[in-house]
Amino acid sequence: MIAPVETNQETYLTTDRLALRRFTADDADLLIELDSDPDVMRYLSGGEPTAPEVVREHQMPRILAVYEKWGGQLGLFAAHEQDLDGPFIGWFILRPAPEGPREEVELGYRLRKDAWGKGYGTEGSRALLRKAFTELGVRMVWAETMTVNRGSRHIMEKVGMTLAETIPVPDDMTDIEGHEHGGVRYEITGEQWARGLSVG
Repeated sequence: MIAPVETNQETYLTTDRLALRRFTADDADLLIELDSDPDVMRYLSGGEPTAPEVVREHQMPRILAVYEKWGGQLGLFAAHEQDLDGPFIGWFILRPAPEGPREEVELGYRLRKDAWGKGYGTEGSRALLRKAFTELGVRMVWAETMTVNRGSRHIMEKVGMTLAETIPVPDDMTDIEGHEHGGVRYEITGEQWARGLSVG
């Protein structure tokens, strides 16, 4: 597991076992290392790593620009075990589509392989849904993945999201295992989330 990152950053969100924070320009190596695992990238690039220069010159500036656009409230957030001094285990995303309305945001996650199977994806996603609907004025949260990505779909279903529609796979993903089955979009509204709390 990658070494803890020294940071004095403000915590964005905490759960019983996780702490999320905003990325900084010094965090590119964390993303490069995460995207270098073929298993992590299986349903994203067919296992191909993201080139370091793409992370440094394109992805990181976009991540920081999203914070600027939304006042740091929405974007891509680094996840650490226990607290911000703990090991980096991946990231979660909570942000609108580039041209989408602020009240409709995407939920996503990408975790290191050694963090799989521990319930972190579900734990972080539940906390982000709560924050979205109780603090950020979000109306609806959506998530997309490949139809064959059962692990990701299981998290979406566990946090109360429901299948909204099937979607085509982007042109740059047609060489990935399972592409012929297309993709899926899950959604949950604030009203549905609140009803789930009352039932639970």
